[in-house]
Amino acid sequence: MTQLILASASPRRRQLLHLLGMDFSVRPADIDEIMDFSLPPEAAVAKLSARKAAAALRAPGEVILAADTVVVLDRKVLGKPQSRNEAREMLRALSGGEHLVMTGVTVTSDRGTETGTEITAVQFRELEDWEIEDYLATGEPMDKAGAYGIQGGGAVFVTGIAGDFYNVMGLPVCRVYGMLRRLAPELWEDRA
Repeated sequence: MTQLILASASPRRRQLLHLLGMDFSVRPADIDEIMDFSLPPEAAVAKLSARKAAAALRAPGEVILAADTVVVLDRKVLGKPQSRNEAREMLRALSGGEHLVMTGVTVTSDRGTETGTEITAVQFRELEDWEIEDYLATGEPMDKAGAYGIQGGGAVFVTGIAGDFYNVMGLPVCRVYGMLRRLAPELWEDRA
């Protein structure tokens, strides 16, 4: 029986993968998650997801799903903030404008490997300083690319999106579904 493995410790990715109604196990990839900044952000995040998938693969018959998400503002990558001050600066930079959320996704199976990047545009309203401080006090921004979570308190900052909502949470569900159907159709055959 084919086994689907999520190469991520992210609780949000686990939650989103459950939307596909699939059984899977979790095996976080043990790699240095440094992006290749010589590449454009969409290529760098895809390359990182491919590295994660390769690191998580251990045996034939496994289907590995790996992903990495970044926020990009004016071609500058905003990862997870390293300090409260960095989170504050990220939120101020995002305030009142549009940014891109990019998730690199890789699926590896016995049939091959497919890697791509899903891009969603997100618009923020103008944020008041006190709103930023209140949000920082929740601690939520510290483990999120771009210092916000659209599925949490950051939802009140977003005036609109163009693209896959779930991509902003960290896993483009529709794209992943298509990749899995192409590279691991037996995941559905096993359920019949």
